[in-house]
Amino acid sequence: MAVIPVITIDGPSAVGKGTAARLVASELGFHLLDSGALYRLLALKTLRLGILDAAVHGAGIARLAAALDISFKPVDGRTGIFLEDENVSDEIRTERVGARASEVAAMPTVRSALLDLQHAFRQSPGLVADGRDMGTVVFPDAAAKVFIDASSQIRAQRRCKELSAKGKNVNIASLLREINERDDRDRNRKVAPLIAAGDALVINTDDLSIPKVKEKIIEHVRRCIPGLAADN
Repeated sequence: MAVIPVITIDGPSAVGKGTAARLVASELGFHLLDSGALYRLLALKTLRLGILDAAVHGAGIARLAAALDISFKPVDGRTGIFLEDENVSDEIRTERVGARASEVAAMPTVRSALLDLQHAFRQSPGLVADGRDMGTVVFPDAAAKVFIDASSQIRAQRRCKELSAKGKNVNIASLLREINERDDRDRNRKVAPLIAAGDALVINTDDLSIPKVKEKIIEHVRRCIPGLAADN
């Protein structure tokens, strides 16, 4: 049986990996896994239930993870993210939810509960998976691995611009602090820390546009999966 190819795109928060993954998946006709959305959906669920201290309620959060009612559906030409049939695509992108997602993602029991769900996205003709441990833990056998990085200052500026475009009041100093705090949690957690896989292509995006990042990833993918050029 032919192995279904997986392309992993990992990196820290606000680095643009989600956008790059969507563009790559679209060009190749592959399925897409936004693993960060899974953790954000779980984070949102805990906040809605009034769980203030994630560490204290670890066992209960793991049970919530195993029973998450989530779905991804097309909405206005994009992928809508649903929790219990409610479109929460915008709500899960808030800084509050992102901070909680980083907390629950550090829990081994939560990561274990979500592992099977992530593996289920591996379907023909292929999968593009973005996250923080896709190439190191979830899909270590991926055919092509990419790690996208950028300075925290650049990421804060991009996030500030994105939020301002949505009419939200933002403070770049606050955003920078939150990004640095999340980086520290993600890179130093004991389970599945944020690191580049040894065989990943590392792309620094400080001076690169999204189209250029996509181009570099596609070039890398075609080198790693030679037969892809003839089929896509």
